[in-house]
Amino acid sequence: MEHIISGVAKFQKEVYPSKKAAFQKLANGQNPEVLFFTCADSRIDPNLVTQTEPGELFICRNAGNIIPPHSNQTGGMTASIEFAVAALGVSHIIICGHSDCGAMKGAINTEGLSSLPHVKEWLGHSRVATEVVKEKCGCAELNNNDHLGLVIEENVVQQLQHIKTHPAVAAKIATGQVKLHGWVYDIESAEIKTYDEATGSFKPVEDTDVETLAKQSK
Repeated sequence: MEHIISGVAKFQKEVYPSKKAAFQKLANGQNPEVLFFTCADSRIDPNLVTQTEPGELFICRNAGNIIPPHSNQTGGMTASIEFAVAALGVSHIIICGHSDCGAMKGAINTEGLSSLPHVKEWLGHSRVATEVVKEKCGCAELNNNDHLGLVIEENVVQQLQHIKTHPAVAAKIATGQVKLHGWVYDIESAEIKTYDEATGSFKPVEDTDVETLAKQSK
């Protein structure tokens, strides 16, 4: 904890003074452009990866970057989605998975989660991803090393489908006010792949048409 406390002191003395005006403005409200969903994994830092400042991303995190389908039962993810879209008016939603995801390893091998019943139940929201990969690979079971990357990608695709079931999101998508983006971040290389719905595949973000991205950001 010592480096955490010293970090706070450094922030207050060295970082805050140079950004004081921005923080004073943020003290009275927020207007983020992006709702950013990612895993709770400690190796993922959304602001670092996207080089964004406080106030630019509305961030939601959980094990496996999972978004349960909409239901009448209120949960933290459901409430956060509704608030970000209907109240804050975000115009983009990014769902970002990542390499070496422990949650997806658990989704592949649920038998190893007997001592973690709540984790096992939560990862049920990723079952479609594992089943799709099994079907595509033509195998009854998945091997962690061979199929983890495929499950990580497919999980992002399935969570994109789940978020479309939320009324606030569906309404904004229908009127062109919200756009969805699926990402997979590689921790070792810093590469980000983005989901291309037209081809049903992921490709490096630097290969994406820059003009298209610019239009989507307007």
